[in-house]
Amino acid sequence: MPRAAELKKGQIVQINSQPYIVSHIEVKSPSSRSGTTLYKVRFNHVQTKQKLDQSLTGDDMLASIDFQKRAVQFLYLDADGYTFMDNEDFSQYTLTADQLEDQIPYLHDGIAGLYGLIVEGNLVGVELPAVVEMPIEETPPAIKGSSASARTKTARFATGLEIQIPEYLETGETLRINTETGKFMSRA
Repeated sequence: MPRAAELKKGQIVQINSQPYIVSHIEVKSPSSRSGTTLYKVRFNHVQTKQKLDQSLTGDDMLASIDFQKRAVQFLYLDADGYTFMDNEDFSQYTLTADQLEDQIPYLHDGIAGLYGLIVEGNLVGVELPAVVEMPIEETPPAIKGSSASARTKTARFATGLEIQIPEYLETGETLRINTETGKFMSRA
């Protein structure tokens, strides 16, 4: 049984005998000494996608649920949604854009380290790797000149993701991006 302090985005727990997936966690640390840290957690129901917001303390216990975490591969996007294939039994699952929400900008052809969360034979969510590597689709050229500070510019990727990168990087270079913060890490 996980504690509220141990929850991670994409984890599946049981609330009121129903499966919910963690979609967002906000940590509020009090300024006083005796205050307890609060975790504002947004859950989405696995089947109905109904949202449930709860405020929890770090020691609150949540019931775990039986689910499988299996390696999957992103195949394609069509009118029905995003299609994934199980790497072990080659079965295919489709998720809608609403089910993936914040993960869509990181899904591209050839993404490695993707895991599917399967509850009762249905794919309910995808767990992204901590870092993805993507080539820059478009970025303005660097402006020559001396600068005492590290300047940044906007880079756009094929998936529609836009992030701030150092000014010296150019179009076509492959970058490593942190999927939790959405920030540039390094060149690949």
